[in-house]
Amino acid sequence: MSLKLRPLADRVVVEPKEKEETFAGGQLVLPETAKEKPQQGVILAVGNGRLDESGKRITMDVKEGDLVLFAKYAGTEIKLDGKKLLILKESDILAVVE
Repeated sequence: MSLKLRPLADRVVVEPKEKEETFAGGQLVLPETAKEKPQQGVILAVGNGRLDESGKRITMDVKEGDLVLFAKYAGTEIKLDGKKLLILKESDILAVVE
């Protein structure tokens, strides 16, 4: 996928992974408002990193393709080419799944 977004500074673009919802004994469809927000996703794009007080670039600890866990209500949700994406600050990322 060729992403038409370039995050700035210490921001990343993440594609959230929806959790599989299975229920024993039948189909139960939850409305979108009742579903819990996903808290993990794949990084699609990474900014160059932020600048410190002396103007030196601080490199990012994450890279494209990393599977990450992020804070529950972090970031800004956008829609691009029909896909839900999140733009997060690196500080909203809690961990990289290895």
